[in-house]
Amino acid sequence: MNNINFRFAIASDLHIGLPHTIWEHPSRFHLVEVSIPAFESVLEHLIQLDLDFLLIPGDLTQHGEPENHAWLQTKLSQLPFPVYVVPGNHDVPVLMANEQSIAFADFPHYYRKFGYENPEQPYYNCPLLPGVRLIGLNSNSFDDQGKQIGRLDEKQLKWLESELAAIGDELVLVMVHHNVVEHLPNQSNHPMANRYMLENAPELLDLLRKHKVRLVFTGHLHVQDVACADGVYDITTGSLVSYPHPYRVLEFQRDHVGKEWLQIISHRVESVPDFPNLQQSSREWMGDRSFPFLIKLLTLPPLNLPLAQAKKLAPDLRDFWATIADGDGVLDYPEFPLEVRRYIQKYGAVSHTGHPTAIDNNSRLLIGDW
Repeated sequence: MNNINFRFAIASDLHIGLPHTIWEHPSRFHLVEVSIPAFESVLEHLIQLDLDFLLIPGDLTQHGEPENHAWLQTKLSQLPFPVYVVPGNHDVPVLMANEQSIAFADFPHYYRKFGYENPEQPYYNCPLLPGVRLIGLNSNSFDDQGKQIGRLDEKQLKWLESELAAIGDELVLVMVHHNVVEHLPNQSNHPMANRYMLENAPELLDLLRKHKVRLVFTGHLHVQDVACADGVYDITTGSLVSYPHPYRVLEFQRDHVGKEWLQIISHRVESVPDFPNLQQSSREWMGDRSFPFLIKLLTLPPLNLPLAQAKKLAPDLRDFWATIADGDGVLDYPEFPLEVRRYIQKYGAVSHTGHPTAIDNNSRLLIGDW
């Protein structure tokens, strides 16, 4: 068993939008106007770190605009370390190109240098370092009506099975946009949260466990969270265009006895030229737009509160989503009715036994012991 030690970074959900492409939406949580300065600020830091590579788990662009993809492709090709990307739902929102977005099949052609050596295929398996591989998956499928869904199609699953079977004892990292392990209570079934989950996550997890793949890197949800299901870690990273504007630097170590560790350190973009106090103004921006989201959360199952009661409780929950996005949050509202209080508590960083577990931002995880 070889000793392996490497350092890499993750920046997710960049939502790159050149100023002339940004479109206004009154209730958007995203501060798309900071996408370019925030990403440039992150890169300024990362190029000082002697990284082995950078991962970007999807939503590279605001909405699949050709000029935003072209801008990012140029920016990434100037970096001193390799970069690997996968498509998010915003990168390929349509199967066929329209006046706003590229076609689904165009995506790999923009990112040939960033994983897609074979641009005819929207997923890949490539060597990162001696003994280390990355599998980049595509979680964007389209139904018969052309509606986008988060799913791995059968052809991709078969491909993945044969690739994993052929890899041998190399360390495999997997990157995919949609979440594979639940990061929120009952995420797979909740009417507001299930679209962030991969529809056939159980099938993918079975395959990963069978081949002893322990590390999956996801985005999409815009929160800082580390979740684990039967030995598979799903490390999801928040978005650079929404609070808390995070990115991660990670170090993997496998020692001589086969123990594998992953150290995670998270950073935040504190300011950009037009937002000198980005953390505070962004948290306020999110809170200002939270009311319709909270009403939905409170009136839908499992709480099913009457609208009048939801309207009364919602103002106190103004920072609810910001606290979740932050990672390692503790959510407790002692003055709430007991059933509501208990439900909201579940969204905090607590283990199955109810104990606080602060592993979402900075932690050292024991990944495997072969």
